[in-house]
Amino acid sequence: MKTVADERDPITPDDADDIRAIPQPSVVVRWLSAGGTWVLLLDVAVVIFFTALSTNHVFWSLQDFQALMLDGTETLLLALGIAMFLGAGAIDISVGSNLVLSSVLGAEVMVHVMGTQGARGGYPHVLGTLVLGFVVCVAAGAVYGAVNGVIIAYFRVNSLIATLGTAGIGTGIALLLTGGNDIGGLPTAIQSDFGLSTVGPVPLPALVALVIAVVLWAVLRTTRFGTRTLAIGSLRLAAERAGLRVPRHLFSLAILCGILAGIAGFVDLAHYASTTVNGHTNDALAAITAVVIGGTRLEGGKVSIPGALWGAGLSVLLQGGLVVVGVAPFWQLIAVGIVLIVAVCLDRIRFLRRASA
Repeated sequence: MKTVADERDPITPDDADDIRAIPQPSVVVRWLSAGGTWVLLLDVAVVIFFTALSTNHVFWSLQDFQALMLDGTETLLLALGIAMFLGAGAIDISVGSNLVLSSVLGAEVMVHVMGTQGARGGYPHVLGTLVLGFVVCVAAGAVYGAVNGVIIAYFRVNSLIATLGTAGIGTGIALLLTGGNDIGGLPTAIQSDFGLSTVGPVPLPALVALVIAVVLWAVLRTTRFGTRTLAIGSLRLAAERAGLRVPRHLFSLAILCGILAGIAGFVDLAHYASTTVNGHTNDALAAITAVVIGGTRLEGGKVSIPGALWGAGLSVLLQGGLVVVGVAPFWQLIAVGIVLIVAVCLDRIRFLRRASA
């Protein structure tokens, strides 16, 4: 007598073929599908475009690229902090104000120390003065970030509103300390030995920013800190129910964002050998543009460090290219604003497509 099992059709080779795993796309296809890749290709197109338009193709010169890399260092540092914070579903629009206040405090300390040394008959501790200035900039940035972190993480204030408020406070304090004037008289070594120094063709500050970018990329890819950051951004309630200490993690991310702003403040001092209290009103706009167009999700849960790098490059290339071809400065703001709006629209389209899939 035949059983039910006997009446089943045997598994044929064709059936086995039907249940085989679907082959993964090639490395090239995956690379091209990444949001940051298209930004990189757009960077290349922008370079070609402005090189063709510039007089004697000066936009392609090594000196011009070094200047652009130096200009883009601060944007990249701020973008990295914003990208990490966005990964957890929060945003910091006070980074430009943090940069200014950190640089003012660092400059005040260095000028005071150099004045004290000069009164004693010389400047024997220039290196120590620079290190002290760097520490003050970073510490000031960290404290600024910690204030943001307390408001956002523990008082549960919306991060946009919280950092909008602290941005005004930080800028106001910087202007009160300086009277609206820039602080000069810094040690010349800050510019000659760091700000304008190069390692091969790469400016030293840009190299430092690239190293930080690599470290943060590794943190996101290989550490629990990175995993928890993305988990909080993906679904905060689920992260809390899973036992993650969400407020403490957001607080640490706010401090990280502040530290990077403090480093950017020291880079700004090294670049110009003085503060630029009125020159950073659009830094947050440029940094957020770099992050969003690079593929970091506004809702959190996805961070692209390479995309932030290419996005920062695009922001700087647009502004530098418009200057080289002689376009009026206000067009730079319009160009960056348009890029930001387009990037946000594309981000929303990608998000809605994923949600409906």
